[in-house]
Amino acid sequence: MSATAARPGVQAAVNGVGVSAYTVPTDEPESDGTAKWDSTTIVVVEVRAGGASGLGYTYAPGAAGTLIEEKLAELVQGRDAFAIGEAWEAMAVALRNAGRPGIGFCALSAVDLALWDLKARLLELPLVDLVGRARDRAPVYGSGGFTSYSLDRIREQLSGWAEQRIQRVKMKVSREPERDPERLDAARQAIGDETELYVDSNGALSRKQALHWAERFAREWGVTWYEEPVSSADLEGLRLLRDRGPAGLDIAAGEYAYVPADFRNLVANGCVDCLQADVTRCGGITGFLRAGALAAAFGLDLSAHCAPSASVAACCAVPNFRHLEYFHDHVRLEPLLFEGVLEPKDGALEPDRSRPGHGLELKRADAERYAA
Repeated sequence: MSATAARPGVQAAVNGVGVSAYTVPTDEPESDGTAKWDSTTIVVVEVRAGGASGLGYTYAPGAAGTLIEEKLAELVQGRDAFAIGEAWEAMAVALRNAGRPGIGFCALSAVDLALWDLKARLLELPLVDLVGRARDRAPVYGSGGFTSYSLDRIREQLSGWAEQRIQRVKMKVSREPERDPERLDAARQAIGDETELYVDSNGALSRKQALHWAERFAREWGVTWYEEPVSSADLEGLRLLRDRGPAGLDIAAGEYAYVPADFRNLVANGCVDCLQADVTRCGGITGFLRAGALAAAFGLDLSAHCAPSASVAACCAVPNFRHLEYFHDHVRLEPLLFEGVLEPKDGALEPDRSRPGHGLELKRADAERYAA
């Protein structure tokens, strides 16, 4: 055991902050209800103290890395590595004029994740045990089914998850609503009747359009989860869908919630049946745990958005946790850049408790080919 771990109360000052960015092409062009893309950028942060190094990341433009270097690194440098809450508050204050929601909190999230991983490694503990386990595994749902996919690709991808005993799968809808019936037919035929089917409009529809489709999704294809039927900024619209949508169809949003007030607005206004949070956007593990507590106060579950390798420890710490999005792009990217990436077992991810921290290591030589 290290000297730091053997002597509780000893401070370990952060003595290095490194930032890198990587852009990985998708395996084919992708789109959802409101966006198109052909690559994914990840910004990686490494924080060092006491002979250990912690790793965090965010899925955001490379500018998030520049923001970390210009605004946040100096706040972390020299600070006690165990004072994560103190660092979080200092970074949030420093982002005031730069803008906290959006890229600002993506940057903060990556640093927070790295600090949690560093603390766990200094204490030689699995991150899930440091954060505080409420469960040993995080159920996942397969996520992809992009609107750019052919019917054959939809069938292949979604049935592949079902064959892995992942009991829920999600597909994108609403870019061309007239095409959605045949796409949903293909999806339901591929996964059978036992696997739950989720859909995500990514805010593409008006309120009345979304109400119309909510009824059809539930009645014709047995959909049980409708994500962002309208813009996540349309609080009244989300509440309308939650109040007037069919029974058994949960309305979800929260992936674009960054600061605590964003989550408060969604839950206090009765906008969702299940709150979502993205650990790489919402303020890292610190912010994710706060979002989970807020959801619990309103009798709601919390679902994790994307970034499965970064999320699993935090997911296991939230008592009112529902599931983790096993997003195709991130599932494909993370093994290219990191060692220690987890794979689902019986429809869930189980943290590796044999290693300190979250167990991820950057594969530097492999990552270099994707350097942004």
